[in-house]
Formats: sequence, C-alpha cells, structure tokens
Amino acid sequence: MADLSNLRAPEGSHRDTKRLGRGPGSGQGKTAGKGHKGSMARAGHTGPGGGKPGFEGGQMPLHRRLPKRGFTPLNRVEYQVVNLYQLEQLGDVTDVTPETLHAAGLVGHARRPVKVLGTGDITRKLNISAHSFSQSARQKIEGLGGTVQEIA
Repeated sequence: MADLSNLRAPEGSHRDTKRLGRGPGSGQGKTAGKGHKGSMARAGHTGPGGGKPGFEGGQMPLHRRLPKRGFTPLNRVEYQVVNLYQLEQLGDVTDVTPETLHAAGLVGHARRPVKVLGTGDITRKLNISAHSFSQSARQKIEGLGGTVQEIA
C-alpha cells in the first residue's frame, strides 16, 4: 500500500535529462550542441542581446560616457507655486485653500504642497491657507487685513 513514506512517480512520467558532451557515441559529444566557438558557445555571457547588461561590444557604454551629476535629497519638498497677482483672478472668493486654487486651475493637484509667493499685488482682504508663504507675500496679505494660515 502506498503512503507518504514510500511514494514513487508513475512509470514513464519522468524523463532523464540529456547528458551533453559525453563522447561521440551519445550524439551530443564534443561541442554539446553549441556549435563551434563564438559567444554562444562560451560559458557565462550568452551572446548578443543577452548576458552582461550595458555591454556594447567593447565600445564605452552609455552609462559611463555620461557625467555623474548631483543628487536628490530624501526630504526634498516640491511646492506648487502661486503668486499674489494670480489670486486676483479668483473673483469674489475670500477664503483661499488648495482646493479652491485647484478648482480655479492655478495648481495641478489639490493634495500637493502649495507655496504663495509675493510677486504682484492684491487689492482686497484674503484669508489664505497654504503650506508655505514667502516673507513678502505674508507682509502684503497681512497689510490688507487678511490672514495667513500654514497647513502642516
């Protein structure tokens, strides 16, 4: 009776692997089906299109021809920039948030950080919520009696 201690594969279900390079009588002797010389006959590197990534046939590879430049800090924050003169285009809106800026088409994404810069002038009192403000923008907004609230 067969149980887990004496299981065997059924007869004929397992074929032996082809033994290459074992003499002329085997039919796969000498070059073992790899032909004569060339990169496809060698061990390791498997010829054109395969093998060593970036290898260009001895020509200096692209990743070594180009210069190494700079780095990107892990804690970098990329702000979406809005200037004061653009806030004048919002019409009669007094409470400005990233959502209202996105709805007006002044920023691309409502959830990415927004920075308000002081280029241009505003003519009315605004209550602005953004992630960051330049010093000149803060002075101009508060000078007209508006409020500045930084979103954490």
